[in-house]
Amino acid sequence: MKKNKNILPRQLGDVHIRLLRIYKIVVESGGFAAAEVDLNISRSAISLAISELESLLKMKLCHRGRSGFSVTQEGEHVYQAGSHLLGSIENFRAEINAINTDLVGELNIGITDNLVTIDKMRITRALSALKHRAPDVIINIRMMPPNDIECAILNGQLHIGVIPELRSLPGLNYLPLYKEQSLLYCSDQHPLFKQELNRISDGALVKYDAVVPSYAQSSEIKQHQKKLNATATSTDREGIAFLILTGRFIGFLPTHFAQRWTAQDKLRAIEAHNRSYYTYFSTITSKGARSHLILKAYLEELLKTG
Repeated sequence: MKKNKNILPRQLGDVHIRLLRIYKIVVESGGFAAAEVDLNISRSAISLAISELESLLKMKLCHRGRSGFSVTQEGEHVYQAGSHLLGSIENFRAEINAINTDLVGELNIGITDNLVTIDKMRITRALSALKHRAPDVIINIRMMPPNDIECAILNGQLHIGVIPELRSLPGLNYLPLYKEQSLLYCSDQHPLFKQELNRISDGALVKYDAVVPSYAQSSEIKQHQKKLNATATSTDREGIAFLILTGRFIGFLPTHFAQRWTAQDKLRAIEAHNRSYYTYFSTITSKGARSHLILKAYLEELLKTG
């Protein structure tokens, strides 16, 4: 018997879009329970919506139960296709709004973690100026890993992102934004804290446990990390700070992020003159994206902060 390839109706309605939105948030949240807050509906309502979508598509999208939440292979394809569709709808809405000279619509931004404490505050100042210029604009910020931000920009889920400069993708535009210094720190509970921290050899340093990032780093930064006795990792800088503050680990942190603890003498830099590196951040936008009036306005405000 020939399999029917036309699973969906020729015209998708609001019901289909709603179900896809719910499924997208469930996947990105990692399960039904975590998605309750973002969706503002009960777990039973979420379960019913996913079951309805599975029935509509005639395929199993995810596993849920005592063993936890996981997405099937078919579910991953549906998630990617649905994300692309929802991103296209948002781009259509933005283009229609752009026909009017008034700035109306949404600006979707992806940012890597712990940049809010940078003194220059270029992102914050530009957002403030945009909101003053266009009070009706809706701003959506998502804190995401750099790779996820790149993908979301390229597939239209995000309009603009802020990531460290580790590589250059041909489909993206880059605008230099920040230069961030990082130093090697120990806490007031660590044995090194009361020693002469301006003269610590590599041999002495390797005796102590260190936490290093598990996310991508430049080759220069990796050379600094290789000198440490890495016995712990973290997916972000906040996790690194948690472990340094235990007094059991040393590790690198951005100076602007560590400042709240150095001001209280809870953290001290180890050989600040020698164990230091810089991370460069840029804003990224898609080269293939159509004109977006709100994004253009935000970039204008961002350039003014330079």
